[in-house]
Amino acid sequence: QVQLVESGGGLVQAGGSLRLSCAASGRTFGSYFIGWFRQAPGKEREFVAGIIRDGLNWYYADSVQGRFTISRDNAKNTVYLQMNRLKPEDTGVYYCAADPRGSYNVGDVYNYWGQGTQVTVSS
Repeated sequence: QVQLVESGGGLVQAGGSLRLSCAASGRTFGSYFIGWFRQAPGKEREFVAGIIRDGLNWYYADSVQGRFTISRDNAKNTVYLQMNRLKPEDTGVYYCAADPRGSYNVGDVYNYWGQGTQVTVSS
């Protein structure tokens, strides 16, 4: 069992930066693939980024490639999402999720979810 808690969201102007954190409980955190997803009002949840267990490989949605960086510190049971050059279309609730039992970019296959953190980017 893993519990996930996101933090670091907020209001930022376009072009600014935020760093989200996903803190996990449980000694098995390092054995899980972790994904970040987001959901904007009126839109479906979408994959943003994912990172493998040892942190040596990662995946990004085309819309954030080159602007967002995912990383993890297994000693701290934490995954980070550094978001730079933010755009208004990045606005939404950001969720971290763990332990996908299928394609990493499909939210429905993840076993564990956090409660989300709001990111609002003003133009």
